Amino acid sequence: MIRRRPPPRSGFLCPGDQVRPIVRLATGRSRQREAVHDDLVDTTSSTAIVEAGWQAVRTDGRVRTALLAAAYAEPRLRQLFPWTGMGELHFSRCTEYRHTWDIPYIQPAAGGGYWVSGPLRTESVGPADTPEQAIAMVVQHLPLGCGPAFVGTPEELATHKAAEHQSETDES
Repeated sequence: MIRRRPPPRSGFLCPGDQVRPIVRLATGRSRQREAVHDDLVDTTSSTAIVEAGWQAVRTDGRVRTALLAAAYAEPRLRQLFPWTGMGELHFSRCTEYRHTWDIPYIQPAAGGGYWVSGPLRTESVGPADTPEQAIAMVVQHLPLGCGPAFVGTPEELATHKAAEHQSETDES
């Protein structure tokens, strides 16, 4: 017999949990799961999905707490979707997997401190002694018009941006 984890009862969504109607969540999963309460957080808004993403990276334990606190304190990064991998803190302009790779990311440096890389794995921004320095380096390299996070995939974001551009062109 397969047991499923029950939906949250606290009114806050955990990654992978959903409310009716079925929507894609910050984790990129589209599992069908009914919530016990219909008054749970709205998972269709960018703000709610991004906040759930921040909660998920806080609890997954892969990134240093001080770095997460500094990143969350920066309004331009707080509106982006965070994700982690190999101890690294990444930021995406969209909420769904495959996340965007056009923003530098932060990784722990050997012996303390941080290393800011990216946006691609072959690119490097440089070392930072403190979380605040690392955050400032990421902010300095944000793409123009970055944020808030788009609800969808990178492909859907590109289609949305193209439609916006076409609409602006048609109006001129």
